[in-house]
Amino acid sequence: MIVFEDVSKIYHIGDAEVHALDHASINIEDGEFVSIVGPSGSGKSTMMNIIGCLDVADSGRYLLDGMPIEDYSESELAKIRSKKIGFIFQNFNLIGNLTAEENVELPMIYQKVPREERKKRVEEALERVQLGARKKHKPNELSGGQQQRVAIARAIASRPSLFLADEPTGNLDSATGKEIMKLFHELHEQGNTIVLITHDESVAEQASRSIHILDGKVLDDAGTFAGRKKVRL
Repeated sequence: MIVFEDVSKIYHIGDAEVHALDHASINIEDGEFVSIVGPSGSGKSTMMNIIGCLDVADSGRYLLDGMPIEDYSESELAKIRSKKIGFIFQNFNLIGNLTAEENVELPMIYQKVPREERKKRVEEALERVQLGARKKHKPNELSGGQQQRVAIARAIASRPSLFLADEPTGNLDSATGKEIMKLFHELHEQGNTIVLITHDESVAEQASRSIHILDGKVLDDAGTFAGRKKVRL
């Protein structure tokens, strides 16, 4: 489903070049639950942005479902982001003056899903994350864990094939974080592909497989770069 072939991304900060990704290669199969783990500044957020079609590589190839991303137009990429990928962020990204059900419904309005279908999906998604009784509440009336559940419901309602989660437990206490991870396991068991970005090894270990990244380089399963000595994160 997701293939990086020798992908690099360079940012220019003043006169300096920052290699956010340095000839990174990964392969994620349809239906996998994979964590991408590394410390702050390792390049994992850049990798997430490219996987999510929010950014493009400077060199190398990114294939999504077998198609090179560079072959898509901007409007096609927008459709992919809208329909194929469910984004879940550390800061929830909910709209403060909308209720939980309105936040879940909003992306489907842009997708032009018919009203009755939207209402059905909203109800199903909120019940699935056990927030049906709080659907009329706004974000400031919900706990952090409940806000993250709304964000997950919003992703579920759009029925994506890929869930892309960026530090989804980062702002939560450990007990709430475990509840959120349980939801991801349930989504995975239902056949969804999940890519989870995290700096937390204990969270990363809950995925079926972990991809480690350091200084923009992907490490193999033994914690080494190709042809280089072992590096511990």
